[in-house]
Amino acid sequence: MNYFAHGRLFLDTPYFAAGTAVPDWLCVLDRKIRVRPQAAQTLVSHPDERVAAVAGGILQHRHDDAWFHRTRAFAELNLQLTAEVRKVLPQDDGFRPSFLGHILVEILLDAALIADAPEQLDAYQAALDSIDPLVVADAINQVTTRPSELWPVFIPRFSAERFLYDYQEDAKLLSRLNRVMRRVQMQPLPEAFLSILPPARHAVARRRQELLTAP
Repeated sequence: MNYFAHGRLFLDTPYFAAGTAVPDWLCVLDRKIRVRPQAAQTLVSHPDERVAAVAGGILQHRHDDAWFHRTRAFAELNLQLTAEVRKVLPQDDGFRPSFLGHILVEILLDAALIADAPEQLDAYQAALDSIDPLVVADAINQVTTRPSELWPVFIPRFSAERFLYDYQEDAKLLSRLNRVMRRVQMQPLPEAFLSILPPARHAVARRRQELLTAP
């Protein structure tokens, strides 16, 4: 799952919703930092309900990802989209097509859910805007393998980016995908990649309920 699919059901508890984003935030801020699940489990009993909620959101993310990646729909769409990526990137026989197949399923699921209920995206952004970055930073640093002083800066910048709104337009989505490519040190995607996005959107949207149903 991606950010919106993880957090959309917890918008009445902004710190929990923020917690569901933490494992993905780690991939952006520093891929070497990992969540310590046992520490997160302990922190859900913290006397500060905000800190406890962040820890709960982190555990929710891990739980949801575990079953999501076992669904038949995810496995089949992952293979299908990886094959489509290989067609448009025929010279690429490395890891990039399978990486893209994986993240496209998750990103396009977010896009489908946002298209179904755009007001929920506004509520998601409002939830992230309402949290205290220092509280969330403290919670994250208590449950990760290494603390970081960058969280109080990263969290409001992430919220200000509002990149989930770009998922509805193919050209903007391609630009966002190329930011991911740069971050993971892969070659940028060509304009020809745009051709696979409309059918990929349809394929994922058609199976969104299957993707959201635990096996």
